[in-house]
Parts: sequence; C-alpha cells; structure tokens
Amino acid sequence: MPANVAAPEAAAQVARELERRERAYRAGRPAPEVEGRTAILVDDGLATGATMQAAVEALRRRNPARVVAAVPVASREAREALESRADEVVCLETPEPFEAVGVWYRDFSPTRDDEVRELLAPFAA
Repeated sequence: MPANVAAPEAAAQVARELERRERAYRAGRPAPEVEGRTAILVDDGLATGATMQAAVEALRRRNPARVVAAVPVASREAREALESRADEVVCLETPEPFEAVGVWYRDFSPTRDDEVRELLAPFAA
C-alpha cells in the first residue's frame, strides 16, 4: 500500500485496479467457474500483500471450496496477514529483513496489459 495513502483508500485503489485489469484481460468473457473448486491465486511476491488480500476477498464471493495463495517471496507481515484470509499459503522465501520483491528477480519490469492479453489469448476459447 502506498505510504502516503490511508488504508481504506489504498484498499479502494487496489480494488479499482483489480476491476480494471479484469475488464482489460477478460475482454467480455465470463470468469471461470470456481464455485466448489479449489482456486489458486499466484503473485510474483508480496511486500504489503494488499493486492493478494483483495484478490482473495473477491474470489471468496464466488464460493470456491478452497483458496490457495502461492508466491515465491513475501514479507513476514504480508504472509501472516494472508494466512488469516486464504485456506493455504505457499511461500518459498520469507527473508528477514525483507527488502523488496524486485530484488528476487533479474528483470522485474512491469508486465504491460497488451503482453498479458497476448499470453492469455490461447486460453480464451
């Protein structure tokens, strides 16, 4: 969450961004059916965990049997907060002190919306 933004506003910003991405990437297609199934949410890492927590909460409204959150690296605080929301958290590294997610990657440049749409295209059937 941005340091200069209050927690409720930061949560609202995250929710708006998730909704924007869903519209951009789904292109009108319905969301996959998750009711009664195990849903696995994957992120590149958790600094604050706000985005993953928002994703878990949004997914819960669709009644999955279980929600598993999987990340390669997380801060201890973010991992612990997520453990109270997801049914299972798979996290490979929780370094102390936690510096940033990006230090665990050779290339941590942002993925553009057009790149995501291109990667998802083969599964759009």
